[in-house]
Amino acid sequence: MSTAALSNGRNDPLLLAGRILTFIMQGLMAVAAACVAIAVPVVLFFRDKINAEIIAERGPDIAAFPAWAISVILLLAVALMAAAFVFFGKLRSIINSVGDGDPFAPENADRLTAMAWLSLGAYAIMAMMAGLAFSLASWIEQIDDADMSMDFGLDLTGILMIIVLFILARVFRHGAAMRNDLEGTV
Repeated sequence: MSTAALSNGRNDPLLLAGRILTFIMQGLMAVAAACVAIAVPVVLFFRDKINAEIIAERGPDIAAFPAWAISVILLLAVALMAAAFVFFGKLRSIINSVGDGDPFAPENADRLTAMAWLSLGAYAIMAMMAGLAFSLASWIEQIDDADMSMDFGLDLTGILMIIVLFILARVFRHGAAMRNDLEGTV
């Protein structure tokens, strides 16, 4: 590969923007996960105090503060952010390989496959979180006087993205194999 081609990839504004955005997203995911992870022991440690304040404000007929369910939701949120952190790291590695002029490396096929599995795992985590949130709906309605509505739906765009990632992984794997075959014949 020529030095001009390599420097073009290194100085490409779109690739630079992708690198910066993935770095920022990883930083945001790390900070958010740390904050939410800190909230879990706080919720559990202060659950009696929180419950007492809720009872003082709403009366003794209110159900107990669901500290364990909320803690599980928070831990699932940490897992979701960890998956996003890894996802953006894989994406940045792909962007870097494009900048290096070697996008059809076998590692990129593995990265895309991992990104698809991470996305699928994120959907499973979000479904668990939604189920737990739904189970807390009656308690939340006791706390909040306003009418509450929950909308749980299936995001077809996200499912399409997962399918596209799996297909792209196959395309990249096939492209890497074709490149290796071509290099072997030359």
